[in-house]
Amino acid sequence: MNKGGETFDYVIVGAGSAGCVLASRLSEDGRFTVLVLEHGGSNRSVFIDMPSALSIPMHMTKYDWGYVSEPEPHLDGRRLHCPRGKGLGGSSAINGLVYVRGNPLDFDRWESEGAAGWSYARVLPYFRRAEGRAEGGDVYRGAEGPLKTRYGRLDNPLYRAFIEAAREAGYGETSDINGFRQEGFGRMDMTVHRGLRWSAARAYLKPAMKRPNVEVRTQALATCIRFEGRRAVGASYVRGGVENTVAARREVILAGGAINTPQLLQL
Repeated sequence: MNKGGETFDYVIVGAGSAGCVLASRLSEDGRFTVLVLEHGGSNRSVFIDMPSALSIPMHMTKYDWGYVSEPEPHLDGRRLHCPRGKGLGGSSAINGLVYVRGNPLDFDRWESEGAAGWSYARVLPYFRRAEGRAEGGDVYRGAEGPLKTRYGRLDNPLYRAFIEAAREAGYGETSDINGFRQEGFGRMDMTVHRGLRWSAARAYLKPAMKRPNVEVRTQALATCIRFEGRRAVGASYVRGGVENTVAARREVILAGGAINTPQLLQL
């Protein structure tokens, strides 16, 4: 059955790191209806949830789009694997679980070049608001946010030898790579909580899915954005072999990632 004629306030294409957060935030006060379209599945799997299985899902077509680069002349013509997450959580469901923020100097440079409001001092409150750090918060770190983080528990002879080698080579050391000093060697922060991978889906989307104004459709491949003039007004997608259309009262939000979003705009 074609579900043409449906209308939501917001239509979000892609349930990756950005799409999950947007679905949660836009639906918070209950005023707006939100539809999320995701080509992948629910990602309910031990390979996704178990931190020690982190290298497995990025090589499974069920969870990864399977993109490869063009042949690289300086690498003897090899094609390189370019992992991009598929399913709820997107790449946050298949990545290495490392939580590391951008460098403050980059944010400050963006503002100096015209991106008003993007200095590190301006974005820091939002980093803190998002983070729920197991070790507690401070002026740089958040403790109450939905994205759970904790110090990595690596402590083995190889890890200790690596840190000691860095010291002997004269490199700096930092006790918190997301704190006052980011540059240097130190323990990683991980997006792990209660022994589980804490993806954007687990942090933001799954709680939002309990709201009556949020609908998530998996196995839904967006095929084109529908325009009226220069304004995006909806999307077409295929689900279960059936073509469907959906309209957006307010916005169509493309959150398919660095590869899929521009490709969708070309269709």
